[in-house]
Amino acid sequence: MMTKLNNSFFVLVCCVFLAGCGQEPAVEETPEHPNHHATTKEAMEPAGSLAIGAQSEPDTLKGSLKAEAHGMIGPAHVTVAYHSPAVRGRVIWGGLVAHNQVWVTGAHSATSLQTDQPITIGGQPLPAGKYALFTIPGEKEWTVIINRNWEQHLADNYTEAEDVVRFSVEPETATQHQERLRYEVVPEGQDKGAVVMTWDKLKLTLPVGV
Repeated sequence: MMTKLNNSFFVLVCCVFLAGCGQEPAVEETPEHPNHHATTKEAMEPAGSLAIGAQSEPDTLKGSLKAEAHGMIGPAHVTVAYHSPAVRGRVIWGGLVAHNQVWVTGAHSATSLQTDQPITIGGQPLPAGKYALFTIPGEKEWTVIINRNWEQHLADNYTEAEDVVRFSVEPETATQHQERLRYEVVPEGQDKGAVVMTWDKLKLTLPVGV
């Protein structure tokens, strides 16, 4: 009698075991969600440089965005590489950007101006190469500086002895608010054009020729 009971119990256990093997484990999988917690560093330093467009309204991006402006002026390919800060309701001229001090004309690393052909800028000759673009903002007139040392942080290592070109230009009032600092390389005919910087309600035009 005991042998029959043992055999029946064994068969029952085997059946339960085999039935369980045919089912998937009851594990609750966590669904994947997009990363909603991107760091400020990721926002400030995207994998590639952006092209900043006309922007009258604030955005939700944090920090100063890495950006570039490209264009052809005659046979010369001109590139401006910079970091683009936003206004975000702040006083820019005479506030965030001090008057009568050398400014990186952007943020973080020195803004660079590169040309693959000799050009003139502000009516002065500039050989092909890569340079830092600094300015000294004034209330009525700005000094524009093209400096050999393009690879520096802000204007920390700026020295006038490395200036290649200096000229003065009067800023204009922009037709509309520009939230993020923007550069454009603008051709004007076959052998001239301009590098144009706009930010807040200010527009600065640097004449370029070939």
